[in-house]
Amino acid sequence: MGEIHTDTDRKTQLKSFDESKSGVKGLVDSGATKIPPIFLHNQIKIQENSANHQLTIPTVDLKGLEKDEAIRREIIQKVKEASESWGFFQIVNHGIPQSVMDGVIDGVRKFHEQDVEVKKEFYTRDFTKTFVYNSNFDLYSAPAANWRDTIFSIMAPQPPDPEVLPAVCRDILIDYSNHVKKLGLNLFELLSEALGLESNRLTEMACAEGLFVIGHYYPACPEPELTLGTSNHTDSGFLTILIQDQMGGLQVLHDNQWVDVPPLPGALVVNIADLLQASLSLGSID
Repeated sequence: MGEIHTDTDRKTQLKSFDESKSGVKGLVDSGATKIPPIFLHNQIKIQENSANHQLTIPTVDLKGLEKDEAIRREIIQKVKEASESWGFFQIVNHGIPQSVMDGVIDGVRKFHEQDVEVKKEFYTRDFTKTFVYNSNFDLYSAPAANWRDTIFSIMAPQPPDPEVLPAVCRDILIDYSNHVKKLGLNLFELLSEALGLESNRLTEMACAEGLFVIGHYYPACPEPELTLGTSNHTDSGFLTILIQDQMGGLQVLHDNQWVDVPPLPGALVVNIADLLQASLSLGSID
């Protein structure tokens, strides 16, 4: 006979999971062989995410950006085409050393895999804090929880007090953020010029002032066919710069088709996020 889960049961399960402060990693470490009901996703939604393997998102090579005006114009045109047709593109030769990219992925992993009692000190749902660790920011409002834990850190416009950041990933978060801020300025210049504007137009609109670093961690799942690591969503903010590890799994929606984005060594994924799309749509840059 099947089980019937009431809304009260669900709220109790959500509260119990949240108050454990152990996240999804805690479930795995406890030896769970089945996922809790709060993580069960609609199977139709999961099936809808089957990908079109014939399509590939554009890749833009930034090599020569600052040295050759002709190359810069070619790069701007590629950024324009990718932004208009996809809203996503990968970039290579972007200036962030591979060691820094590998280091920040390792730093995120080390945070999530350290002693749970140390992690619990950072567990919160107060997103005004400089550094936040929790599982599912929308845990109490989403139809189903995602199989992941997350850290979130506000790195700009006001640089954080280093002592507020966890020791296990403090130095690499600061180093990576400094590199991303420089890259972000370059990308906003390219996007401004792609729109036919002065190169500093988007930075004048304060698009590049804030920086939030988010690190997702996806522990091995005992029943991966029943849940998702990340649900369908759009990104808030102006621009998202994403590092994938070699596990992959990222998909983007293009012409109503899901497209896989296989990890490309040394590449970053760029997403034109909601606020920038809204600014362009509303003509606020005129």
